[in-house]
Amino acid sequence: MIEPVTAPVTAPLTVRHVAWPHPERPAPLPAPHERARGISVTDRALYRHGEGWVPVSGEVHYSRLPRHRWPERMRQLRAAGVSVASTYAFWNHHVAERGRPRFDGHLDIGAFIDDAAAAGLDVMLRIGPWAHGESRHGGFPDWVQETPVAHRSDDPAYLELVREWFGQLATALDGRAQPGGPVIGIQLENELYDRPEHLVTLQRLAREAGMSAPLWTATAWGGAMLPDGDVLPVFGGYGDGFWVDPGAPWDPTFRAHYFPSHDWDDPGVGADVRASQGFAAASATADLHGFPPATCELGGGMATAYHRRPVLAGRDVAALAHVKIGNGSAWQGYYMFVGGRNPGPGLQETIDTGYPNDMPEFGYDFHAPIGQSGDLAGSAPLLRAQHAFLSAFGDRLSGMSSSLPDVRPASLDDGTTLRWALRSAADEGIVVISHHQPFDQVTDATDVQLRVVRGDTETVFPSRPVTVPAGTLARWPVGLAVGRARIAWATASLVTVLTGAPRPTLVLIEDHGIPVEIAVGGDAPRDVTPGHRPIRFDDVDVVVLPASDADRLWVRPGAHPELWLTDGELAWDADGALGRGTVEAQRYDPHAREWSTATVAADASAPPAAGSERASVELLREPHAPPADYGFGGPRHRAPSAEAFRERAARYRVHLPAASLDPEADAALDLDWAGDVGRVVVDGRVVDDRFWDGTRWSLSLRDAGATATSEIMVDVLALSPASTIALAAGAVSRRADAAATSLRATVRLRPWQRLA
Repeated sequence: MIEPVTAPVTAPLTVRHVAWPHPERPAPLPAPHERARGISVTDRALYRHGEGWVPVSGEVHYSRLPRHRWPERMRQLRAAGVSVASTYAFWNHHVAERGRPRFDGHLDIGAFIDDAAAAGLDVMLRIGPWAHGESRHGGFPDWVQETPVAHRSDDPAYLELVREWFGQLATALDGRAQPGGPVIGIQLENELYDRPEHLVTLQRLAREAGMSAPLWTATAWGGAMLPDGDVLPVFGGYGDGFWVDPGAPWDPTFRAHYFPSHDWDDPGVGADVRASQGFAAASATADLHGFPPATCELGGGMATAYHRRPVLAGRDVAALAHVKIGNGSAWQGYYMFVGGRNPGPGLQETIDTGYPNDMPEFGYDFHAPIGQSGDLAGSAPLLRAQHAFLSAFGDRLSGMSSSLPDVRPASLDDGTTLRWALRSAADEGIVVISHHQPFDQVTDATDVQLRVVRGDTETVFPSRPVTVPAGTLARWPVGLAVGRARIAWATASLVTVLTGAPRPTLVLIEDHGIPVEIAVGGDAPRDVTPGHRPIRFDDVDVVVLPASDADRLWVRPGAHPELWLTDGELAWDADGALGRGTVEAQRYDPHAREWSTATVAADASAPPAAGSERASVELLREPHAPPADYGFGGPRHRAPSAEAFRERAARYRVHLPAASLDPEADAALDLDWAGDVGRVVVDGRVVDDRFWDGTRWSLSLRDAGATATSEIMVDVLALSPASTIALAAGAVSRRADAAATSLRATVRLRPWQRLA
């Protein structure tokens, strides 16, 4: 007789709801005389008109973009689910010469704020005076840097310079940074670690100049000492960084951000600049000062320095942000969300100006979700879904505590234990799974069943163990109320809720490789095959989109969100939907429970259709053999000089197809190249540069100032096989190409077209 084989029983992974330790307490801000826009804050959350609110801020630097791009970038931000445009006002961009401030053209900060407000965005204004942002002297104009004062302190002589700058800035803002205006927050300084009294002084000077807002913030990482109650501490976190030495491995301070945790500090961000500015070593303690945990610098990508050129995948960026949601973040803030270019030569951080790194002179793409050319990166659709979730459920999420599971990774080297957390209140919760990290990928988590304990209520799901694949970023409801229905649990990720119809429609998306089950009310769980048709339950419709729709998914933000699918890019203005790179899009109608199709409007005056064409590339000058390096500043390599380009660079002439210079076509020049450093030269003027990291280089021909008669050159320095700069894996595999240089060029026509 053959005995039956019993499969081993795996105990569920348990998390227990941990209630808030004390009653909710009002935070010190907004000050009574600065309350506006319905904003209030407690030690748990931010509120808007009495409802919980999770802001999503995306960094975009107006002075690093042409002015004609501002409305488009604001629409793109809003379509990405961003609700707050955050920006530095760089002192050195505005006042290169003392007494001659400029706030015209691409420096018209008032017009930028108006464009943001017109797109439905609030504004977070970062006024410095010291900003960093990889800017020369941290944003100080040369004449400020050279003035014999104690910078970034309460030295009266320094404060006179600050008072002058704040007055000029306030005049240009013309009341926009006053309570009730579109500026809802002002950040003072940046990465100031041990001078809380100086932050208080800066706040006083800003108010005296005529700038104020409901919220005042200051960066809190590195154990920064902040004035108690005067500023909301904001934190950051990056998946990798250019600010470590070239031979260093992936730093633990980056790795830590991919684990469930309640530690909000990051001693690694800007550690090299901290040392160069004379600040003490970082502490590992974060003090929230009675405010909820908020972020302003979740890495939306990463800049490249000459000595170290990290490249993060889209899921690397999205996972870092996703972890913070599970950890209890009350504000999701990204740096950068929109890439750009410096507005002139010599405005970048360099070793020669006393900073630790040589940065590109012009390029500041940052591998951001929206690149400097306006193209979307791989992180964009993943973040878009997260932001739709935060918009739909933020009113409840903001009141939910964060609880960590009983079994957590044993160390930063543990790549096998499932990474997850619970956001919950007494009656409902959301499981946040963030099982991913860059470089040293985690393993699939097998035989996973979850046990969520909330008081006397215990929920075990799914009905049978599943494998959670590496790379999973999931948001699963537990006891979540949707209208009159209650979702007992589901193994598909929350996206949004469509309202306005007699019954709400809950939108979920399948997590790749995980079977979808849904249990509603007290009914038995139902196996669900993802698709586009709604599933009818008592009191609620549920649409479970297939995982293959992840890149096609768009949610138009607003009081009544709209669900769209398209293969291209979408944005919206006052007249409706705009598409780029798409012929048609589908929109779900919750009233009819059907999808309708929107197509490009038939219009004789419409811009040309999207398309791409190979550009002719002519090699005019062969590269000269490069040296192993161009010198060092400490352990870090110096970038090659302009003289090195003249003597050693290969020169390519790019011949553009005629259609690419139609201004309505909004053409992008894509360069697939290999080398060390490249520069694009239009009519003898350098307009962009890049340190090679193995990724595509794209720039807008219109933004570069190219016309029908322009001569376009690309100069490329070869990379020595003996160079010890740190390259991403994708570039390492192409080092042979880089030693000889190579260049291919494609022009893409990418007009926005009205959908109807």
